[in-house]
Amino acid sequence: MGRGGRSRSGAGASRATPATLRDPDRHFTIVTTASLPWMTGTSVNPLLRAAYMANRGDECGVTLLVPWLAPCDQKLVHPNAMFQTPEEQQQYIRSWLAGRVDFDPKFEIHFYPGRYAIDKGSIVPVGDITDYVPDNEADVAVLEEPEHLTWFHHGKRWTHKFQHVVGIIHTNYLEYARREKDGDKKEVLLRGVNAFVARAHCHKIIKLSDAVQDFARSVTVNVHGVSPHFIEVGRKIAAAAKDNTKSEEEVGSTFGKGKVGYFIGKVVWAKGYLELLERVKEYNATAASKDKLIMDVFGDGDDFKAVKDSAARQQLALTFHGRADHAGDVIRGYKFFINPSLSDVVATTTAEALAMGKFVVCARHPSNEFFSTFKNCRTYSNPDEFAECVREVLHGEPEPISPSDLHRLTWQAATERFLDAAEPDPPEQNIVRKVRSLLGDWVSAKFHNMLTASEAVRCLVGGGAGTLLRPGTGLANWRPDIWSGGVMDRK
Repeated sequence: MGRGGRSRSGAGASRATPATLRDPDRHFTIVTTASLPWMTGTSVNPLLRAAYMANRGDECGVTLLVPWLAPCDQKLVHPNAMFQTPEEQQQYIRSWLAGRVDFDPKFEIHFYPGRYAIDKGSIVPVGDITDYVPDNEADVAVLEEPEHLTWFHHGKRWTHKFQHVVGIIHTNYLEYARREKDGDKKEVLLRGVNAFVARAHCHKIIKLSDAVQDFARSVTVNVHGVSPHFIEVGRKIAAAAKDNTKSEEEVGSTFGKGKVGYFIGKVVWAKGYLELLERVKEYNATAASKDKLIMDVFGDGDDFKAVKDSAARQQLALTFHGRADHAGDVIRGYKFFINPSLSDVVATTTAEALAMGKFVVCARHPSNEFFSTFKNCRTYSNPDEFAECVREVLHGEPEPISPSDLHRLTWQAATERFLDAAEPDPPEQNIVRKVRSLLGDWVSAKFHNMLTASEAVRCLVGGGAGTLLRPGTGLANWRPDIWSGGVMDRK
């Protein structure tokens, strides 16, 4: 069966559920909406989750199920790394992972067909992707972005295929919808659809933060960590600060770009760039010359030229450098990271900056609640507080991150938080409430399945032509038509 795969004749829906997800006989299928080489949170974080779940030292099985894009879509998403077969892409994924972790995780990587929806900037599954999971491995499903995975899902209910289904909410889609044309109407509709499909297909929902909408049967826990590289950087900086043989100058030289801040992220307006330009403009309009905010910006994306041109027109002290690796040497010398985004659920880059011992300045917002508990995090709720934070990080030095705080940022700690949060809820004892809940789930699923059975309806609402049924050929030979959007898509 490949790397780390094992058949489990008792893992399907006919078996009685064990008492805990930590039972060594469990099989976890982690399903996500993106895959490397697309460097986005929903490709990186589920991959690392799979690796650390598989490395826990027990006998559980782990499979990562990721989208395969046909060549026409690969050209749009990752044109500099094209693959002829899923096996080639799997090799790329494993090679990338080997450079990020210091162990050899034994887990399977499987692919399902997906289409890149140009109008959404995301990948839509094609066909019933539960078919890509063998029945004897259908034990625990972890749906990374359950609403996204099931917007257009037609086929088996995930909760019928699997013993236990956990959804992890990564993205604040309501915030994106709100920023589009007719955003208020789209937000209301999307809020209902998200709640509807998540209820129909998940036993439990984990919200990374309360920046997202409410869902039935949900808990709020940050179940993400950061790569070991960032942890090691923070550990070395903390050790250097405690080394009595080093002078203050030697310790301080760790952050050679102390007077320049940075921001890193995909360059689309909704990812915090509107707020970034506003904060820098407001602050520098009144700041003393010695306190002026100068920032380097790293990242690329659909709005790169528009954001860069807007900053230039306003004569803002922002320099755009294009794409960069947050773990690379070019970022190492910055002392403070400013992330003003209000659309994140939990920003991985913020966690990475904290792990590297840097100051972080971010909005006082539900998405940053976890980070606000760290000593080097500074939060603000208005321009005056932002100015105070900036002056502090310009002229101060971050504290060495403590071992306990560093551990909280690791994937080992995140994995334990996930296993705790994902446990099935105690059975409902009240018969009336239990029947009402089951009936509500059933009605939601039936109605949604009826709507998504229509090719016309799917095309109208943005599901895309040709996404109802799985390809009739192998994935490597699949050649779908050019994508076309629907009336609800981004305008």
